[in-house]
Amino acid sequence: MRDTSVPVSVVIPTLNEVDRLGACLRSVGWAAEVLVVDGGSSDGTVAVAREAGVRVIEGRWATIAEQRNAGIEAATQPWVLALDADERVDATLAASIADALAAPRHDGYRLRYRNWYLGAPLDRGHWGRDVHLRLFQRRFRYRVQRVHEGLDFHGSTGELAGLVLHDSYRSLAHQLHKVQRYGEWGAADLAQRGRRVSWGQLVVRPTWRFVQHYLFQGMWREGVRGFVVSAVHAWSGFVKYAVLWDLQRQAASRVAPLAPPRPRWGEDTAGHRAGHDDAADLAA
Repeated sequence: MRDTSVPVSVVIPTLNEVDRLGACLRSVGWAAEVLVVDGGSSDGTVAVAREAGVRVIEGRWATIAEQRNAGIEAATQPWVLALDADERVDATLAASIADALAAPRHDGYRLRYRNWYLGAPLDRGHWGRDVHLRLFQRRFRYRVQRVHEGLDFHGSTGELAGLVLHDSYRSLAHQLHKVQRYGEWGAADLAQRGRRVSWGQLVVRPTWRFVQHYLFQGMWREGVRGFVVSAVHAWSGFVKYAVLWDLQRQAASRVAPLAPPRPRWGEDTAGHRAGHDDAADLAA
């Protein structure tokens, strides 16, 4: 039976996570409430959640931010721990959360992450220094955007001992699939904010990403895995800005005026015949 002494609602958005959800749920059995917010799984994810005895909310949301916010709205505890199905709380962090919420000194707490990549942890680069604000008072919500949704948070923060163990990708193919999807979403978010990208940026941005990640952040020390993760990191940036460039191109083609037809014999130098204009010619 779950120890319900820790006044926190764990909110976990899911979509086809049958192979990973169980370990996540077992790591938070000490929480007063666990909510799985499922976006339409077809692989038995919901059955795993119900067998574990946690609350399940089913629906369809346009973004993961809206999915998280639906869980927060339904939460009954004063604190929220936002997790993903591919994350687990270690014993040290569980104890730190219980201690912190027994006498809270802040409005939110940052948690340290240990990230696995292709079968082993990564200790260098931004993956090795990963910290996220994931434990917070229930009154806060996530900003609604397609990619890298952030918590709309205003308050004091602390940092807790212990780790969130994170194994984001089942395989390299899984990562590349997510890169394409997130690239499209990220480009759409940038386009909505009026961002533009130039030819030079398409070259410089991914190149700089690779150099910074592989050389300056020391990923070369990780061997082949370090090269692969740095190259895919650069590729993800290229995909996002290449899609943004394509959105710009499509928008420009919809609004750019058509070039006038070349003059034919008997037409004036502006390309018009008596009694006709360009629109009429095109409609003919």
